[in-house]
Amino acid sequence: MKSVLFHSTVMLATLSTLLFSGQFAHAQSVEKGTDAAYIGGGLSAGVTNGGQNGDAANLGGNIQGRYQIEDTPVSVRGAILFGEETSAIMPMVSYDLPVAQNTNVYVGAGYSFVEADGQPSPLGNRDSFMVTVGGESQVAENIVVYGDGKWGINAYENSSADALSFQAGVGYRF
Repeated sequence: MKSVLFHSTVMLATLSTLLFSGQFAHAQSVEKGTDAAYIGGGLSAGVTNGGQNGDAANLGGNIQGRYQIEDTPVSVRGAILFGEETSAIMPMVSYDLPVAQNTNVYVGAGYSFVEADGQPSPLGNRDSFMVTVGGESQVAENIVVYGDGKWGINAYENSSADALSFQAGVGYRF
């Protein structure tokens, strides 16, 4: 089941990125990728349940940011996923792959710190390692759209269940 969810997330993020960009990688002369540093916000949807009372999937919001390490395909990222009861704060590092003009897909890893253990966030109810797969595209001079999936490994108290959430948002390039 985890493999199916992970592969579904990868496909969703890749397709979303291509749709956002409106362009496919087709010409060698077109500069691919984006180095945009940005901060943005949007929606977050937890889609899993840990199996205990209070573990229900929930809808919330996100604040996400990116800063590319110069002359590398590596970025430092941060995200806050917030729900009705608590937030999960995530520092991450990603590998960015340019796929079209002003567009990247990325895969990364980090750690999710749940502010109030035992309270549901969009990514589980306890601290956990996490993996992210997503895409981003600069659609105007200072506007970036992004979408990703985050997989929290063993992210529920009193359960071996993993958590999965999907995010989408709009960011401001700085």
